[in-house]
Amino acid sequence: MSGLAITRLTLGMFRSHRAADLAFDGRPVAISGANGAGKTNILEAVSLLSPGRGLRRAAVGELSRRPEALGWRVRAEVRGLSGSHLVETTSDGTGPREVRIDDKAVTQTALGGVLRVLWLVPAMDRLWIEAAEGRRRFLDRIVLSFVPDHGDVSLAYEKAMRDRNRLLKDGVTDPHWYAALEAQMTDAGERIALNRRAALARLAAQGEGAFPRAELALDGEVEDLGLALAQGRRADMAAGRTLHGPHRVDLRATYAAKGMPADQCSTGEQKALLISLILANARALAEDLGRAPVILLDEVAAHLDPGRRAALYDEICALGAQAIMTGTEEGLFDSLGARAQNFILAEAGGASFIT
Repeated sequence: MSGLAITRLTLGMFRSHRAADLAFDGRPVAISGANGAGKTNILEAVSLLSPGRGLRRAAVGELSRRPEALGWRVRAEVRGLSGSHLVETTSDGTGPREVRIDDKAVTQTALGGVLRVLWLVPAMDRLWIEAAEGRRRFLDRIVLSFVPDHGDVSLAYEKAMRDRNRLLKDGVTDPHWYAALEAQMTDAGERIALNRRAALARLAAQGEGAFPRAELALDGEVEDLGLALAQGRRADMAAGRTLHGPHRVDLRATYAAKGMPADQCSTGEQKALLISLILANARALAEDLGRAPVILLDEVAAHLDPGRRAALYDEICALGAQAIMTGTEEGLFDSLGARAQNFILAEAGGASFIT
């Protein structure tokens, strides 16, 4: 199976890269180099070819190379869902991020019609033991990979909720003001819940892979959101915020073979569960789209023993996925052999470059 792929990536004044031009041939990509060489910045640039704020969730102004702060550009030639495309996202450093596909200005949502991009980064390693907000974000990234307009639905829900919260804080009691906003929240909230459940069902349908399977469940869902909002106004006013809805849902994971909650597993087991979920997501997308997504894996190999490392690479290659991976040592990618392209990055004078 031939996966979705970046065939050429060009960066201008992006993070540590004054300029970078990388040609890819669709195989997995192994990028090695010392810490601070700019490896993760390349992954972040690719993540911006999908809807959202990218793998670091950085503000647009933070992406400009310092000290110049002249704005930035990410340009990619891609083998997409409907053929070859030129995708570009830019900012002048002060205004919002702009997106163009084949030289036509589009919304970020349109990026989901060209590419699907998944990622796993070290910041996610504590996902199961930290606050629920990170797990919801992780869940919604999975959902977004299946339903590109899920982000727009979530924004509609959040906007209506902000307006409702403002009424609560101002002590407004007129039910007519609440009714219209709660109707909007209910419509968007039900779509969010439906999208989430459908995405989890797609992951659950995936067979066993080389990594331990995680059973996922949602905590805190409301059966009748409209009723909960209407009946909860008094309590919400006391709290100054909306206490029920998809923004309060938590994602729970269990190590299936052991029946153990993920937050009670060892750090190695928690990492393995995350890798398992990313691979299950990729397999499900490959089934749905007929093409494997692009997968970004930042420093993932260093935390795996040689057997697990080889198993990860074998599964990526079996999927036909273009996985772009980083590591501090070239040897971490030895078992890929000729199945991967290799790049080495270095840094000098505050700028990254390919050696």
